[in-house]
Amino acid sequence: MSDYLNEFRGNIKYYREQRSISQTQLAIFCDCGTGTIGGIESGKAKPSFDMIIRIAEALQVSPADLFARDITKSKSQIKSELKEKFSAFLLSL
Repeated sequence: MSDYLNEFRGNIKYYREQRSISQTQLAIFCDCGTGTIGGIESGKAKPSFDMIIRIAEALQVSPADLFARDITKSKSQIKSELKEKFSAFLLSL
């Protein structure tokens, strides 16, 4: 699965858990089955554009926020990854 899909599904779960919303509650807000939300979060299902909008509205975020880079990473993890990539870049010069 591509990185952006992993980040998308991880972001849905992150925002849902931050708001203490269960998959069942999110499914009710989005007018879909619990299996649909579970499938999206597990990567087994790909949501339609309309479903992305409904999920974003239910989670009170912008649809773009759902596609943001992995928001669950800590600052130290991000710094570490950037240092590794920068070092690799410098070595390639």
